[in-house]
Amino acid sequence: MDSGISRILVFTKTTGFRHDSIPAGVEAFERLGLEHGFAVEASEGLHSFRKDRLTRYDAVVFLSTSGVVLDEEGREALVEYMDGGGNWLGVHGASTTEYDWPYFGELVGAWFDQHPSIQPAVMKVEDGNHPATAHLGSTWTRTDEWYSFRRNPRADVNVLLSVDESGYEGGTMGADHPIAWCREFSGGRSFYTALGHADEAFEDVLFQQHLLGALNWLGVTTAGVQEPA
Repeated sequence: MDSGISRILVFTKTTGFRHDSIPAGVEAFERLGLEHGFAVEASEGLHSFRKDRLTRYDAVVFLSTSGVVLDEEGREALVEYMDGGGNWLGVHGASTTEYDWPYFGELVGAWFDQHPSIQPAVMKVEDGNHPATAHLGSTWTRTDEWYSFRRNPRADVNVLLSVDESGYEGGTMGADHPIAWCREFSGGRSFYTALGHADEAFEDVLFQQHLLGALNWLGVTTAGVQEPA
């Protein structure tokens, strides 16, 4: 990646369901960039996923993407980017993306299965030392769209947050329901959070800090956040 100021790509292409909160999410990342000294480029174009272009980004964000969003050249570019030490952040609908590409399933950690109606729930903070969760207490209560996944990713990732299904209706994963996690992946790092369904999420200071901490762990140089280990 380029030296100097950090730069991220916020990719928002959808070919399936499109979340109304995508513009609010882009605005939140742009605001965080202004406040914490990193550059943000938002795009839905495949031109961003070319081998000679991805190397300019310290992290690539899939913000509520859905369906098939990359062509074959784009897939190859993303694989090469990650193999070369790239960093990937998936937000909410990102887990509804590229179901027919096994590599992406490994990158995101687990694909979306279903969700109940939007409702409040309590999350357990499983790693209070991570930059994305260190600002929280032992639990975090919020209203969101609680994704269940096709598999439990715990064996392959570091789970940061899990949601208590006994506190809301419609959960299908049982007593162990990860909702945000991270891992070393290929030559780089991968982070996924299922939070971020509605516009209001991106106005929440705690959620903004969650995203900022994720970016920091992914190597994006920011101000006011502990540097990644």
